[in-house]
Amino acid sequence: MLGHATHPDAHMALALAAAQVEARRATLRRFVPTLGWLYLSERLMPQAEAVLAEAQQRWPGVTWVGAAVAGLCATGVEYLHEPALALMLTDVPPAHFRTFHGRQPLDATRDWGAALVHADPALPDLPELVEELAERVGGVGLFGGLVSHRGRPAQWAGEAVEGGLSGVAFTPALRWITRLSQGCWPVGEPFTVTATDGPMVLALDDEPALDVLLAEAGGGVIQAHQTPDPALIQRLRQVFVAVAPAHHAMLDPGGSLNADTHVRPLIGIDPGRRAMALADLVEPGQQLCFCRRDPQAARRDLVRLCTEIREEVEGNGEDSDVPTPAARLLGAIYVSCLGRGGAHFGGPSAELAIVRQALGDVPLIGFFAGGEIAGPQLHSHSGVLSVLVSAE
Repeated sequence: MLGHATHPDAHMALALAAAQVEARRATLRRFVPTLGWLYLSERLMPQAEAVLAEAQQRWPGVTWVGAAVAGLCATGVEYLHEPALALMLTDVPPAHFRTFHGRQPLDATRDWGAALVHADPALPDLPELVEELAERVGGVGLFGGLVSHRGRPAQWAGEAVEGGLSGVAFTPALRWITRLSQGCWPVGEPFTVTATDGPMVLALDDEPALDVLLAEAGGGVIQAHQTPDPALIQRLRQVFVAVAPAHHAMLDPGGSLNADTHVRPLIGIDPGRRAMALADLVEPGQQLCFCRRDPQAARRDLVRLCTEIREEVEGNGEDSDVPTPAARLLGAIYVSCLGRGGAHFGGPSAELAIVRQALGDVPLIGFFAGGEIAGPQLHSHSGVLSVLVSAE
């Protein structure tokens, strides 16, 4: 059950959201909530501790997870640059989930199938800590994002915590499906990196990297020791590059990027060396593909993501001779990049409207992050959608 509202007073916002939840609860025969998600916008962060205490009083016995964030997601709606609150309640058995944080690490002796994580972007060795946490949940079951906010970090995972990693893990008995939208679309086929020098890519498939880039970007000439044409430079600024490990399939059968790729911006060129520079280190043998990142590509990739999830849920058991129960979506969590909110998808809440149209009126909550987590990797300018699925 979901509730969300905007109001300059956090307690009033909570009351408005709670009224939505209780109206829905009154229509159900039996619903005893056990786990709740609670997100507050930055403007309500000074009231976070008091609001968490009020939520605990309103719904005794509920374990709360969440954080103060830069922007909120709810079913069909986004809240950016305004005071807002969103909460979602579920009744999953307490034996099938456990919260974790710095003072209460995730139990490594138990099997975990998935986990939602909120991460402080100032945390040292963050990529390594995310990889370690992902290993505890099967490598691909981790989803979440960097809690991007101003001032003192505010998170809660069973109790209020400051900074670090916090969240909730689920046993394999609860089925979560997670998909990643990188917000871009491949242009052409992947290349193999054949020569590098630090962040400089010197050669792709043994051809000068700059020449390959110009061909993929639609042509143009850049001579050494000459000022490039401004229109061409502007076009190159729109180019993004996807990088994947050696011997990994970069594209899936539908032609979109696989989740083990990293999308990075092109940050410079060297006409003299016929090279290009990326915002990351690249090694020979890795796969590289040029991408287009614009509203049309972002919408197309997000629709693809939602379609894949629906097909996986609705296709449950269709190839089997043994009848299986029909699966349904119980709820969803969506983590999107701050750079994707608002006009990037064509208007306010357009991104969440696409998800709602594809999934239906499934309760959805989430936040806008300063970096997104899917499996063991940190991503940028992406969207991570996770849905809880149950068989009836």
